Amino acid sequence: MVQRRVSRAISIAGLRIGGQEPIVIQSMTNTDTRDCAGTLAQIRALADAGCELVRVAVPNHEGTEALKHICSQSPLPVVADIHFDYRLALASIGNGVHALRLNPGNIGARWKIQEVVRAAKEKGIPIRVGVNAGSLEKDILEKKGPKPEALVESALRHVRMLEEEDFREIKISLKSSHVPTMLEAYRQMAQVVDYPLHLGVTEAGTLRSCMVKSSIGIGSLLAEGIGDTIRVSLTGDPVKEIPIARSILQVLGLGGYGAELVACPTCGRTGFPLIELAERVETYLLALPPLKRKLTVAVMGCVVNGPGEAREADLGVAGSGNVGILFKKGQVVEKVPVELLYDVLVKGIGEFVEDAF
Repeated sequence: MVQRRVSRAISIAGLRIGGQEPIVIQSMTNTDTRDCAGTLAQIRALADAGCELVRVAVPNHEGTEALKHICSQSPLPVVADIHFDYRLALASIGNGVHALRLNPGNIGARWKIQEVVRAAKEKGIPIRVGVNAGSLEKDILEKKGPKPEALVESALRHVRMLEEEDFREIKISLKSSHVPTMLEAYRQMAQVVDYPLHLGVTEAGTLRSCMVKSSIGIGSLLAEGIGDTIRVSLTGDPVKEIPIARSILQVLGLGGYGAELVACPTCGRTGFPLIELAERVETYLLALPPLKRKLTVAVMGCVVNGPGEAREADLGVAGSGNVGILFKKGQVVEKVPVELLYDVLVKGIGEFVEDAF
């Protein structure tokens, strides 16, 4: 059982993050924020996939104007991603955004920070201090290089700016595309503050690279009890990030209920197209909506050992030659021709999903 780090809790439009609250899955739209319809369509797709918090880029005034409609119609709390221009932060707050992501140090003079903090306090809006190894302050970079200590120093510098304005509705991220750097930065930060931490490996790449880097980076920290909210950063459709995030949480017993596939690695006893079947089943499972309880599905290659080896699976299939079986919790419930295994399993999954809502 993972013993989670104790952090203070913040609230974003009623969504609690930190403390002992469930770990929150978030993502970021890759639409043009000025395109309200397109952005909302992507947010709704993210919500349907199991995302709980969404960030949108706000690079200009037109983007802040779009937030009026987006925030009022979004099924998820919306975080405005702001860089450099404090006026964009103020306008975003005025137009209904539920949280900000910024670095106080890059928006200019102290009075500008004070203006943003004042507006955030009035609306009860938290601020995420988001540090990235690729955009560290020049003096820190020259002194320490792109090391974990540099990320921590940068984040603490920005946090102290907010604390000096008596603002503590803060969460922190320290992202790097280099997984060891990211891991050590979060470990160090977890020792010196109690603010909730948002985990992610930035610029993790396309699907294969993203899955490997995020599973190791995010998963390792969660296994150590560090982390209150996560984002799997994928170069591609952000909706595809959500099943990966759910799987990471599920494997660690931290929620994110969905479907888990258990599949035989195959051997010389395999007498039917098991690999093809397992890939079809995996594709089907990834498209399922979030569930209220865990579903484990097994695809095994041997009717003799398969049910026993996967006896903990809710549903499973195995085959030998032309004969296939469907089993539940290790008990055979039906025999079918092997070519019907996929259809029989999908039907069983459908019945499980109906019961799981």
